[in-house]
Amino acid sequence: MTQDVTLAQVAKSFQRNGVSTPVLSDVSFTIDRGEFVAILGPSGCGKSTVLRLIAGLEQPTGGQVEIGGRSVSVTDERCAVVFQEPRLLPWRTVASNVALGARRRKGSQSDRISRLLSEVGLSECADAWPHQLSGGMAQRVGLARGLAAEPDVLLLDEPFAALDALTRLRMQDLLLQVREHHSQTVVLVTHDIDEALYLADRIIILGDKPARVVATHRVPVPRPRDRSNPVIGRIRDDILRRFGVGVPVEREDTDCPSALAAD
Repeated sequence: MTQDVTLAQVAKSFQRNGVSTPVLSDVSFTIDRGEFVAILGPSGCGKSTVLRLIAGLEQPTGGQVEIGGRSVSVTDERCAVVFQEPRLLPWRTVASNVALGARRRKGSQSDRISRLLSEVGLSECADAWPHQLSGGMAQRVGLARGLAAEPDVLLLDEPFAALDALTRLRMQDLLLQVREHHSQTVVLVTHDIDEALYLADRIIILGDKPARVVATHRVPVPRPRDRSNPVIGRIRDDILRRFGVGVPVEREDTDCPSALAAD
């Protein structure tokens, strides 16, 4: 069952050589059940750290992280993570790599694995080895593996960043197609503003370190989306100004005026 995600006044610092470096400060937001949210921010601001906190791979220095009203524990089994690198085991076939995601589920998973491979367009590659795959194909295996766990929350850590531009666009469409068959809450970390606008219901923007939420933008455009839609264009301009491209933004509210006007 899909669940909501809540971060309440979350702070995170890392210790190195006896020095504490704050990365996140007072990060608070809620992601509704079944919502697709993208997280944007400057490079190195802590976007992936937020994802790792939700997954339970890191523990907050302060504040609370909850899924479905219950605190996140170490390596929380309610989550699955798809990383930037596919991280496939070279000695296992495609089907066997996908099966790793289902290892916590009881009973035979062969039918589910076959269905997932079909959803990502790799039915004919079930017995192939990772070295035989292109970068896009390998990332599709990673996506299928994440979904095989039947997570409540699917976490995507820049999963298409290493792909060429055309393959990346195709993978974005594939993700939306696959999601029609699954109801997970989805959290995507990306540097790509257009990717966030094309995929997400809502975009959360983090400021520089120590990062906090400086703005949120709803994307009130139904799917399938036209990338040239003027509403998307206005939100893109607001985000670019937020990042210092164009006219500087003087205020730090939590909802962009253009998005509110469109709601």
